[in-house]
Amino acid sequence: MENVNVAVVGATGVVGRKIIEVLEERNFPVNNLVALASRKSAGTTIKFRGDDVEVRELDENSFDSGIDIALFSAGGSISENYIPIAISKNVRCVDNSSFYRMHEDVCLVVPEINSQEITKDTMLIANPNCSTIQSVLAIKPILDNFEIKRIVYNTYQAVSGGGKKALDDLHNQTNNKWKYKIFNNVLPQIDDFTDNGYTKEEMKMINETRKIFGDDSLKITATTARVPVENSHAVSINLELDRDFDLDEIKALLAKQDGVSLVDDIENEVYPLPTEATGHDDVFVGRVRRDYSIEHGLNLWCVADNIRKGAATNAVQNAELLLEV
Repeated sequence: MENVNVAVVGATGVVGRKIIEVLEERNFPVNNLVALASRKSAGTTIKFRGDDVEVRELDENSFDSGIDIALFSAGGSISENYIPIAISKNVRCVDNSSFYRMHEDVCLVVPEINSQEITKDTMLIANPNCSTIQSVLAIKPILDNFEIKRIVYNTYQAVSGGGKKALDDLHNQTNNKWKYKIFNNVLPQIDDFTDNGYTKEEMKMINETRKIFGDDSLKITATTARVPVENSHAVSINLELDRDFDLDEIKALLAKQDGVSLVDDIENEVYPLPTEATGHDDVFVGRVRRDYSIEHGLNLWCVADNIRKGAATNAVQNAELLLEV
């Protein structure tokens, strides 16, 4: 791939820093890295390939200097305001915020699932929600071989998903990020509540799963909770399939899925854990078992690093695809 100039918007945040780290790890063909952030962070430096990169303040002129690809991780309002400016300067964008995900003309991509939606004319790719990414990767090989009649999500989401302020709350036993302390607690609310009683996070998982799989008729429900774990989200997935199945067949399908690692040895009490998933890009799936309460029911437990595969790595993978089409 030809070397390109890359901008990271929100470069000093938890995800932005991880994007820069992943760009280096994956040997992304960066000619020049431009680190963009708020005025407060301007002038600080970030390491990239052994060099100090000075952080610049994001403004309307930030994309005038020959940038080819911009990776946004600075929140929905920043993406709303600055992605159109970047695209007008012929900058191809990958957005980690939720702002563009459900726009009809914007592709929502998990590379291992629907990379075919990216074309040479694609100027913007939306990165799905972190919990959605790991869940659809676990479901994909099953959906390819069975009709899924219903999906039930229950998430146990790590504090790092709330950013540095949330992590500080966990470590210091404070509650500056959320209404309640997360230390020694479980918060059954992620994001604001909507009129239907679901939170925005729950509706993201429902709607994004349908969009990624291209099926608006999928029956899905979700409950998302924040747990006092530093990093890596866990999701309990319950599926109702259209026909009977063999558990060994399900496990074989999961083991073959790109981006998934099967960790399922209950005899030795081996199963996916946040402590084991952190620092890795795969989605770890285990506790594969029947749900005997319904006909053709299946339970899965999946864990993934929400900052890596749930955000930074998926974004960089999407940027790689932009260079390949």
